Amino acid sequence: MPNDRILVVDDEETIREIVSSMLSGAHFQTRQAGSGIEALAILESGEEFDLVLSDLMMAEMDGIALLERAKERYPDMPIVMVTAVHDIQVALQALRNGAYDYLLKPFEREQLLATVRRAMENRRLKRENDAYRTNLEALVAARTQQWKTALSDLEKSYDITLEALGDALDLKDAETYGHTRRVTAFAIAMARKMGLSKEEINVIARGAFLHDIGKMAIRDDILRKPGKLTAEEMAIMMEHCYLGYKIISRIPFLAEAAEIVYAHQEHYDGSGYPRGLKGDEIPLGARIFAIADTLDAMRSDRPYRDAQSIQAVRKEIETWSGRQFDPQVVKVFLEMPDNIWEDLRNDINDQNPSFPKGITWRPRAEGER
Repeated sequence: MPNDRILVVDDEETIREIVSSMLSGAHFQTRQAGSGIEALAILESGEEFDLVLSDLMMAEMDGIALLERAKERYPDMPIVMVTAVHDIQVALQALRNGAYDYLLKPFEREQLLATVRRAMENRRLKRENDAYRTNLEALVAARTQQWKTALSDLEKSYDITLEALGDALDLKDAETYGHTRRVTAFAIAMARKMGLSKEEINVIARGAFLHDIGKMAIRDDILRKPGKLTAEEMAIMMEHCYLGYKIISRIPFLAEAAEIVYAHQEHYDGSGYPRGLKGDEIPLGARIFAIADTLDAMRSDRPYRDAQSIQAVRKEIETWSGRQFDPQVVKVFLEMPDNIWEDLRNDINDQNPSFPKGITWRPRAEGER
């Protein structure tokens, strides 16, 4: 292409002039350098060239050294080596080191121009390919962002639906009004303290929030019975774990959360229900929930007793470590400051002074104000 710039490097001035003349006649712009050192200095001065045509055998810095240095700084610039027949092995080594091609002395004008034009075309195609790849990457990034935005909007829609279900359950079981939001906040706080990922915390939040959703299928005369349940009624009540699992497990978005709902009444030692799971058989989210549930139950007023102190809660949970509760989660709970739980309760109350609206799946944790 006319006006492409070529740096001609050779320690013999006559050869430089001949080569430059051939190139100029084909409308290429040229500049000459008498050694590898001079050529490198020209390149480093900021002048831009589309191609370097360099002799292999030169004093001071030979063509191989120039090739290596130039490729480090200008990897996209093609370099064509010129050599005598008896130096063919050196020329082949130059190709392995990144040279585009080589010319054997003596060469004809058409050989020179054909090689230069091939190198220029190769560079043009590489640049077009790079530009295409960059544009494609930008397009993929834009589409990915659109997909993430759409997914986020879908998740928000799901969460709004879940809030409505949780609110309906709170209204049906007035004794535990607000319980779902509080245990969700407590579970998130512990999950954060344990260093779980955002995705894991979201699953635990949804599982905690929906833990009692199966009670929607329990008869009101059992759910709201003021006195002690009979053995038959208790058996029906205990079905709420499985019923809750059935309700949400068919929703792919809630598949992991459903496992927490199913296992939220299991005990670490295997004495819980409905499946008698023990230890790590119980999902981590359910093991975290167990402590959050006990914390909220003991800190809440009941018709038959007043709310208990946080110190009493800590003692109870520590006492049942290894039996009802996972010792590792108990350790995390005991390491957290007492005031965080009351702060979270107040946050929930402030957000929901009357009918609970707008659950925050990521309530403020310790240190966040």
